Amino acid sequence: MTNEIKKAEDFDSSNLVIFLYRWRKPLFIVLLVALVGSWFFSSPWFITPKYKSTVIMFPAGSSSISKSLLNEQSVKGQDITAFGEDGQAEQLLQILNSNKIRDRIMRKFNLMQHYEIDSTSNSKYSFLFKEYDNNITFRRTEFMAVEISVYDKDPQFAADIANTIASLLDSVKNDMMRQRSVKGYEVVAAEYNSMKSEKDQIVDSLIKLGSLGVNDVEYQSQVLNQQNAIAIMNGNRTAQAALQKKLDILGKYGGIYMALKNALEFKTEQLILLETKYKQAKVDAEENLPQKFVVSDAFKAERKSYPIRWLIISVSMVSALFMSIIIIMIIEKISAYNSHKKFQLGQ
Repeated sequence: MTNEIKKAEDFDSSNLVIFLYRWRKPLFIVLLVALVGSWFFSSPWFITPKYKSTVIMFPAGSSSISKSLLNEQSVKGQDITAFGEDGQAEQLLQILNSNKIRDRIMRKFNLMQHYEIDSTSNSKYSFLFKEYDNNITFRRTEFMAVEISVYDKDPQFAADIANTIASLLDSVKNDMMRQRSVKGYEVVAAEYNSMKSEKDQIVDSLIKLGSLGVNDVEYQSQVLNQQNAIAIMNGNRTAQAALQKKLDILGKYGGIYMALKNALEFKTEQLILLETKYKQAKVDAEENLPQKFVVSDAFKAERKSYPIRWLIISVSMVSALFMSIIIIMIIEKISAYNSHKKFQLGQ
């Protein structure tokens, strides 16, 4: 009895090697059962294997097309070939996680049926969104790129979804940007057309004044006064009357002509500046640019990525061994305690 207690105390002194040797057969059986069980339950009969496809891309700079291509002054960050920074990467992640992308992917690939979700269930969309989040993920890499990862039991299906998400990113972001650019274009176009109409009215008024003989008030007034003076000196009353009639017309419409001429010069200058903004706004509203630089397209995976069977088997065997050791230790402790108690009662 004393020897049994002594053995228990020896084990308590961390004599693990002896302990494992003494229990080698039960532990071996436990490891063998864990090996066979984890291999069997991680097989395709219980866990559907999934294949992973990824797209890696860098965000493009968030400059408008007009500023990038039509602006004569070179400004940092407005080059269409420039890569985006942290802010642009975060914007891409937010767009990728939006329902605008998710809903289009669900409809295009009929994920409700593909994930075998009961379409009559009251919680069908909750199950669908959960499957979507479990199989499709987005993250920013350590190199500031954005990675799209898709897991699916069909490797080609996974690659198609990943590439489609990448292509949808352009249309979704461009649609969001176009909502503002179209409004801006409408404002500029209305102002441009209004100013152009005002300029045309001024030109029409000057044409009418020109038909009355008012073309250049300052020069005409100088010439007519000289001719009128000569007519007076020569006593030519007929020429004097004709010249005086023209001078009266200049006096009546000369001020209007000068005001219209100055207004035309001002409107022309303003219209030139506004026309530049009009063309830029029109380009931004009608044209699109890619919003990312794709580094790696998704392709059909040849080997499954889930489950990782060797990891499952290893963890299962280690866990089984660890739990077995703890249970045996508890059993030995209880046995030693009972033996010691019986020994004391026997005395």
